Amino acid sequence: MAGLYESVISWYMEHMNYFTITVLMAVESSFIPFPSEAVIPPAAWKAAQGDLNLLLVIFFGTVGALIGALVNYYLAKTLGKIAIYRFVSSRIGRMCLLDMKQIEKAEHYFVRYGNVSTFFGRLIPVVRQVISIPAGLAGMPLKSFIIYTTLGAMLWNIMLAMLGYLLQSQKQYFEQYYRELALILGGLSILFVVYIVYKGFKKNQNQ
Repeated sequence: MAGLYESVISWYMEHMNYFTITVLMAVESSFIPFPSEAVIPPAAWKAAQGDLNLLLVIFFGTVGALIGALVNYYLAKTLGKIAIYRFVSSRIGRMCLLDMKQIEKAEHYFVRYGNVSTFFGRLIPVVRQVISIPAGLAGMPLKSFIIYTTLGAMLWNIMLAMLGYLLQSQKQYFEQYYRELALILGGLSILFVVYIVYKGFKKNQNQ
């Protein structure tokens, strides 16, 4: 899995455009784990150099996030709670870094705060990528889901974009070490993913 992530990140750095931003943000927002921190900040830095447009980076990043969220929403709404929980507990679910506690936390968050949780949930680690699942299970109105998810994803992407854009002040270092820094960021993401997967398998073996 680590090799796959490194390959995807390297491919993204070489083919960074609005389409690839949309695709990877859709993946990040679905049940397939991929860090948005490896997508938006580098694209925003490219925008600071004039290669991309910052507003379009945020726009297409948000479109991708909405697409991924809709995948989770419709899967949950169509399959139902029992099927979703079985998938989360399966080997494939663990490979996707899904965890029952993670899903339950998102579900409790949704029950507590209602539809608006799909907005705030996009800003909370662990919850942000799976908040669409309890929304689908609860049959949240599609119009409300799209509005809250879009606003939450947009705010998150703006924060990430500002981070990348502000790095323009370190332009000379980025021009010299851009690929190395990108690989370091990707490597840290990979280590985190490997740790979570290892933790999930270890927990499963102890049960």
